[in-house]
Amino acid sequence: MIRRIIRKRRPAPTLAGISLEEELALIRVELMYGLRVNREAYLRRKVDERNEMATRMRGSEPAEMLAELRGSLERTVRPKVVDLQSRRQSRTRQDPEPA
Repeated sequence: MIRRIIRKRRPAPTLAGISLEEELALIRVELMYGLRVNREAYLRRKVDERNEMATRMRGSEPAEMLAELRGSLERTVRPKVVDLQSRRQSRTRQDPEPA
């Protein structure tokens, strides 16, 4: 079924195309959530993001890019890491509650 859908997909504009992996992800979104994904808008956004990245890469020096990356990494919130092994041990050490 998916192969039939992929074969029938609309032709992509010449600037950018939707890869097979992207098409499968879009189909998955449509099937799982009942949404309709506008392929043309998706491709426009993809081209815009590619152009923005190209201008960022061209417009700055490597040292500036590194400083920007460091700044963005420092601003990110660190995920909370939970040690499941220590949680299990602390629960087993406690006396069971009386019934």
